[in-house]
Amino acid sequence: MMICCCFTAAAQDDGYLMEVGLGGGGSFYMGDVNSRLYNNTNGVISAVARYNVNPRFALKANLSSAGISGSSENAYGVLPGDGQVFSRTLYDFGIQVEWGFCGYGMEGWNGCHRVAPYGLVGVGMAFAPKPARNDFAANFPVGLGVRYKMSDRVNVGLEWTMRFSTSDRLDVTSAGGTTLEDPFTIKGKGIKNKDSYSFTMLYVTFDVFKRPCNCNDER
Repeated sequence: MMICCCFTAAAQDDGYLMEVGLGGGGSFYMGDVNSRLYNNTNGVISAVARYNVNPRFALKANLSSAGISGSSENAYGVLPGDGQVFSRTLYDFGIQVEWGFCGYGMEGWNGCHRVAPYGLVGVGMAFAPKPARNDFAANFPVGLGVRYKMSDRVNVGLEWTMRFSTSDRLDVTSAGGTTLEDPFTIKGKGIKNKDSYSFTMLYVTFDVFKRPCNCNDER
């Protein structure tokens, strides 16, 4: 006689290995010509894929397109030249590690909760094409989010990230606009004197790839 204990295994694993979906929201830049959160907010859209290691840990990948812009009116100090402004589109690919402050899943499954906040850190690559010149930069996202399990296979989330880049040229959009690359001629090293940008996104994902059933056979 064979007894299959699939229910317990599925409950503990929350059913599915991955989530795929789309997100959208607002993006803004922080750098030489902007020092205020959500100033000059533009739009961002993103494709999202998440691998759920267990109810509290996940690996996520994103591919995003976002607008960033700024004006010398919002600069830290007086810039050389008048009316320094920029606006451009950047493309962001990244991988993040997420850790939940509690287990995520349907209520009653291995102590999980349908609403679960989480933190994240990661690494990525930003590409900002011309008009100035093609600019590639690594970036390091840090952020917080919350997920809500609407049903067995539908998830909704809200996420905020700040992405610290290794470039100081994200705010340069013309060949002659070099004053925005280093307007105060501060020759510091590291992330401190580089450009960064932020995403605030609402996303919807769908569970895919059912976890294999680890049954216990008794004969």
